[in-house]
Order: sequence, then C-alpha cells, then structure tokens
Amino acid sequence: MTERTGPEPGASSPTAIAAGTRPVFLPSEVDPTVFDEAFLRQLERLLLLMRSPVRGGLKGGRRSVKRGQSVEFADYRDYTPGDDLRQLDWNVYARLEKLFVKLFVEEEDITVTLLLDASASMATGHPDKLTFAKRAAAALGYIGLASEDRVAVSALSGRVARRRAALRGSGRVFRLLADLSSIQPAEGPTDLVAAARHAAAQLHGRGAVVLLSDLLDPGADRVIRELAATGSELIVLHVLSPDELDPALEGDLRLVDTETGERVEITADLATIDAYKARLAGWKEGFADVAAKRRASYVDLASDVNLAELMFAELRRRRVLG
Repeated sequence: MTERTGPEPGASSPTAIAAGTRPVFLPSEVDPTVFDEAFLRQLERLLLLMRSPVRGGLKGGRRSVKRGQSVEFADYRDYTPGDDLRQLDWNVYARLEKLFVKLFVEEEDITVTLLLDASASMATGHPDKLTFAKRAAAALGYIGLASEDRVAVSALSGRVARRRAALRGSGRVFRLLADLSSIQPAEGPTDLVAAARHAAAQLHGRGAVVLLSDLLDPGADRVIRELAATGSELIVLHVLSPDELDPALEGDLRLVDTETGERVEITADLATIDAYKARLAGWKEGFADVAAKRRASYVDLASDVNLAELMFAELRRRRVLG
C-alpha cells in the first residue's frame, strides 16, 4: 500500500473549478449541513477531548486542571510566605484561625491545528477524499472556534506545510471556510514526511493536531511518529475512498500513480482482490498500532461517511469529541 493509484494524470476532479475563478467553499460544493443553523448549534455542544492539561498564553474557553486565578473556585491549600494575600480566605481564618489560599480552575488557551494532506492522491475517489477532508475540517474547526480555541489550517503539499493565520471565535467561521476553499491538490509528488516535519516546526506550545490524510506515502508511519513527538494531542483521520476500500475491478488493468505517472499492469480477479483487502487491513492496523503506542487517536474513514454521523457518532465513540 505504498503506491498512489488512480485515474490518468491530468484528469479533472469532481470539484474542479474553472480557470481564473476564485475557489469558493459553498453549500453547493460541500455537504449543506455545514451551513445549516441547527447543525451548527449541535456542533457547539461538542468539545475536542484532551487527554492532558494544556498550557497556553491567553486564557481561552477550555478548562484545565492547572490551578490559577479565574472566577471558578476549585480548592484550598495552606498559605506559604510570598503567596498573594488577596487570595486568602478570611472567613475560613475566622473559623479555624489558619491561613488558606483559594485555588481556582483556570481556563486555558489552546490551538487546534488542522493539517490537510493536499497531495494529488487526495483528489481521487468518489467522493474525492480532499473534499471530504475539507468538510470534516470545517466541522472540527467550527467546534474549536465555538470553544474559543484558536484554529489554524495547514495544507501539506510538495515538501512544505502552508499554514494560514490562526483564528478565534465562531464569527471567524467564514474565514475558516475560505482558508479551506483555497486548498487545491498538488500537481506533482508530495513528500508527506517532509511536509509534516515542516508543519511540526510551525507549532507553538501544546495543543491539538488533526491530520486528515489518505496516508498513501511510504513514510506515513513516520509522519504519525513525528507529529506525536511534538507533544500535541494528535488525531489521525485516515481517509480512503469507497473504491479504495472495496475496489470493483476485474480483468487486465493498468493502474496509474496520480503523482509520478508510474504505471503498473495487473490482472484483477477474486484472489487478487482478496489479497489486496487483506494487505489493506494489515496496513491500517499498522497505523493504529503506531498511533496507540504514542497516545494518538487513529480513526479510519471512508470518504462517503455522512458528516453528521462522523461528528456525533463515530468521533464521539472514538473519544475524539465529547
């Protein structure tokens, strides 16, 4: 599963946009539920789950077990010289004649970074994987914005990650959609390892990183390892198209690599398809094992999964959203 196979090079994708026009991420091109008000209100009730406390600069809308100064009381601890006298509880002192400092739950700020694989192979499949990844990223990004987290989008293409400015607040959802719309598939080969390494170098502090990719790269397991090594909460959404998961092929065929143009001739029969599916299952299990060893979340998906089912069922079942 290291080859990128698909239609002849140069074939237009289902979401191709006429030359000279600006890409637009509108309901006519994506699942309309992204823009349905009731759907958005439901998304606002979700939260990206974090396995460990995250330390940030500005205070945001995410609660942390770190103690700080905010409006919600959490606990007491004994006074020690040098503590802020304004945090002493004089009512407790009047009853117990002991000095205690009030502790509060601090709301901390995180950045949710959405890494979209924009390699040529992502533009293949029915529905094509890149459009699905944009839809999923739009929903996840909106959840982050509604939670007052920062949300940043990066496109992995060639050997680099093209990062857009981080956004905050649900009012920036249209800017988020515009950033996603501007992502187009690469025209040549993509080195996913190099691009992910570049993305990792652009991360600041700790937060959550969501990788949306078909992982059709010989070093894809290294991508997971390197992103997990940043200390961020890593979520890998492994997107394959239905025809990659269950190919309806038979006879003598020529498969064409969408990035390199390399051609491979095969004879597709029941034995070949069964062997392919067995290797596919082992390939995905390998990614799941790499992710589990690094406390990352791995979710394998088909590009025809309903967006609402993904958000409210699958990702909640996998403990990605709560």
